[in-house]
Amino acid sequence: MSINTREIKSFFYSQYFSDGIRICIGILLPSLLLMQFDKFDLGLTLSLGALCICVIDTPGPVSHKRNAMAAGNLCLFLVAAITGFARLNVFTLGFEITFFAFLFSMFTVYGNRAASVGTSSLLIMIFMMDKALAAPEVLGYSATILAGGVWYMIFSLLFFGIRPYRAAQQALGENVTDIARFLRIKADFYLSDTDIDENYRKLVSKQIQVSQHQDAVRELLFKSRIMARESTAPSRILVLTFVDLVDIYEQIMATHYDYSHIREKFKDTGVLTEIARIIHNMADELDDIAYIILSNTRRRHLTDFNIELEKLKIKIDSIGKNNQETSNLVLKKVLVNLRSLSEGINNIYKYYSSKAAESLNEPKGDVEYSAFVTHQDFAPHIFFDNFTLASGAFKHALRVALVCLIGFITAKLVSLGHHSYWVLLTIIVILKPGFSLSKQRNYQRLIGTIGGGVIGIAILTFIPNVTVQFIFLVIFMMGAYSFQRLNYVVSVIFMTPYVLILFKFLGVGLLNVAQERILDTVIGSTIALVASYLIFPTWEFEQIQEALRDVLVANINYLVTIAESISGKMISITSYKLARKEVYVKSANLSAAFERMTSEPKSKQRKIKDVHKFVVLNHILSSYIATIASAQSKKEIPVAHPEAMKLIKKSITVLNDTGQKLHAENIEFNIGKIPPVNPEAQKPVPQPEDALMKEQLGFINKISYDIAKITDSILIEP
Repeated sequence: MSINTREIKSFFYSQYFSDGIRICIGILLPSLLLMQFDKFDLGLTLSLGALCICVIDTPGPVSHKRNAMAAGNLCLFLVAAITGFARLNVFTLGFEITFFAFLFSMFTVYGNRAASVGTSSLLIMIFMMDKALAAPEVLGYSATILAGGVWYMIFSLLFFGIRPYRAAQQALGENVTDIARFLRIKADFYLSDTDIDENYRKLVSKQIQVSQHQDAVRELLFKSRIMARESTAPSRILVLTFVDLVDIYEQIMATHYDYSHIREKFKDTGVLTEIARIIHNMADELDDIAYIILSNTRRRHLTDFNIELEKLKIKIDSIGKNNQETSNLVLKKVLVNLRSLSEGINNIYKYYSSKAAESLNEPKGDVEYSAFVTHQDFAPHIFFDNFTLASGAFKHALRVALVCLIGFITAKLVSLGHHSYWVLLTIIVILKPGFSLSKQRNYQRLIGTIGGGVIGIAILTFIPNVTVQFIFLVIFMMGAYSFQRLNYVVSVIFMTPYVLILFKFLGVGLLNVAQERILDTVIGSTIALVASYLIFPTWEFEQIQEALRDVLVANINYLVTIAESISGKMISITSYKLARKEVYVKSANLSAAFERMTSEPKSKQRKIKDVHKFVVLNHILSSYIATIASAQSKKEIPVAHPEAMKLIKKSITVLNDTGQKLHAENIEFNIGKIPPVNPEAQKPVPQPEDALMKEQLGFINKISYDIAKITDSILIEP
């Protein structure tokens, strides 16, 4: 029960809920204020402009929000005015819908925020389609819509200006929660009743969320002028927490072993269950840290893992003593990883102690944080370079344009009432570049609309009190915008009754509107689903090789960076962490592509088992490299150790050969010559760590060959 309470509280502290409140106030306020002066129609028009611009108000640096919303407002006015005149003739309106659907869908080539500007523009086009305005009224009405958009932009920027660090806190807290869940999945590998293959599926799926939230935090921390240029206590705490959190994630990645082997080897000792229990407890501690960050509170670190780990050490030592035939070396390595995790957790707790802010220094090292964020190029040639059927964005734009034209014609012929724009609205919301995303959004939209329609009708039928209905409207509106990025089904379930109650207040018949909305949603969903399958479809198997190549190149660069460090070459912290970041990002991209592939029709899931095996092998390879990286950072590997260098060179060569089959460029590496051994020098006494390190490098070599084999299998034409 306490866990559920904590989760509920965390939601109310999260960016999802604060987004819902901000958007709700930004849209409602003009209508509520002007209603007091008998100017409700004017207020509704201002709210319509705010409704369109709020689509652009997604998480990210304030400067990006400002620039995007400014561009969105310009498009808002132009599209509203053009549509207002175009709707005077059905043929010019049909042409405009087709052209704008293509143009604004092409904005995806400039990234997600530019795509949201395109969506905002399409929304106002759809809302203006059925607005009965005489030609002289069009520009004035469009200017009022623009005023609503500008109002929302100013309101949103003021909202963030009051609490400049809050968005970064929320994104960071959610990232900690993701890593805690990732850690729990890793813990389950040590339990004998866990299916290893199924657990890998969960792991790579969770890795997608971890990577997405890490990217969001990087943008907020390192692209924000306040974070980058001001050295305040809150900014230092956020940056230090994130740096340590990424290091903790690396330690979690490094805790990878042959789980089938260690289960068989230590199944009767009970030590694996103990390891899993401690890891789960550490995940609980990370959840506590997430709550501390989200709630902006200070709490005492309650669990002392030193005691737990000391008990585990005694148990591991006893295994080595009692059974001379069973080496406990791998368990000792697990113990080292757990100590590192515990240390990272303790460090973060210290940042949130009552007097920590006063004594915190700048993050150590020569890390150039600006290098960790991507910079979007808005050059015009990028737009026109994508005018080819080889471009997924171009095919998506053509599909949206054709489907919107079909939807427009269908709405004019079939629609029940005066809200035929709902057909086009459904199409715009559902159609995504890939089939699997369109299919998922289609299902969610239908379920949400039907479920929300039932709730809305029930409230309006059995609760006649207007004040109570308005309270429900506000609650549903906040719920719709709070869950739009968290759970789309729930968002639509909230949105439908909010729309029905709104139309009731506007004097539109209840049952007619509900029936019309559900029918138009079904029509739009059907058109969108059929079109995503038949009109310029984009299947993951057509693009999966690019994702395979990218992740392979990232892993090679990661391994080369570690190899150069072992060879004695000076590697900057920035270079190392950039290589690590690329592995995490590209691995998440590959995992996401694989998940989308599993949602496509069976006939389009080509080599799905081989691709899944590649995904798992890539994760294992990344984990083994992270293990070597961790050991190297602690100076556990002798510089230029001949055995180590030989194995690493062999692995890089195999991976390079595999990459070339995927059309990747050969990655040059210079790890120098191994210094000749002086015969007179005293040979170092072999250490247990040397054996384990050799074993880890051997695993990397084996996995490299396994990746080569599975890549050959994927590339063979069926």
